[in-house]
Amino acid sequence: MEYVITKEDFRKWCFMSVDDLERIPENEKKMKLLLQDNKEDVFIQAGDMMTEDLLSNNAAGRPTRWVLPIGPNEQFERFIERVNKERISLKNAYIFIMDAGLDWQGRLYPYENFRFNARRKMEAWFFDKIDPDLTVPHENRYYPDPSKLDEIDDKIEELGGLDIVMGGVGFKGLVAANEDPRTPYHHISHEEYANSKTRVVWCNPDTIVAYAERSMGGCYNALSPMMITIGFKSMLKAKKAIFIVTTGAWKQTVVRVALFSEPTLEYPVTFFPKYVPECYLLCDRFTADHAIAHNPYREDMFWER
Repeated sequence: MEYVITKEDFRKWCFMSVDDLERIPENEKKMKLLLQDNKEDVFIQAGDMMTEDLLSNNAAGRPTRWVLPIGPNEQFERFIERVNKERISLKNAYIFIMDAGLDWQGRLYPYENFRFNARRKMEAWFFDKIDPDLTVPHENRYYPDPSKLDEIDDKIEELGGLDIVMGGVGFKGLVAANEDPRTPYHHISHEEYANSKTRVVWCNPDTIVAYAERSMGGCYNALSPMMITIGFKSMLKAKKAIFIVTTGAWKQTVVRVALFSEPTLEYPVTFFPKYVPECYLLCDRFTADHAIAHNPYREDMFWER
């Protein structure tokens, strides 16, 4: 029987303040929680984790194999600063961009569309800011493409897996754009989901509403209706998963789910601790706190007759 988060689970987890989370022993958490007082320090820490992994691989003569997000991207500043200053080569690095927006016909947006073109954004924010003598070769940069669905998964398989998957986490636990199919006619099992390949997906309504409210003044028409995403089959082969969650109140519940829940399609991030040896959750203290923990009427929120 597949695991279902209960109301009592939510009550227990959401009653915990950030101080309560810190007091819980590490062996009782599914992921290692790394807290900073502010989000700026979170991104510095994430950038340093990228740098140290690259240095370790270079010293051992190993390729560096990462899945990176288009956003969050503030950690790139610290990483690029250190790469350029310390003269760290990415010539043996392979970078896989985790997802990209598609129009309603399932096509990639053109390069001139900065808002939705993944290649243009990553060149501007990442690749082109690195010294040309150090940066990732063009042939080692991989972007999801609906006309080449198997390219990324095949390359990751050829390379023997990944070193790091880095990204944010959606308020319902999305990693990349791995929307779970919501239809009364097709049920996807946990095993099928964990083996999902790069694919085209429609954005679920709650995803559209959440991001429209957060970034677009509620204008859902300003968002791409479809996405192409790397699936969990490749990402769950990583040695490390580093999740950066700094966007405040609307992520406070998913922080707790990621730390304590068993794998569930309701919150896909929960799959990672089962498969990936090292999982890190990087948060500022406000995002890791919970509004319900400080609400004097919190008992009424889970009322049972």
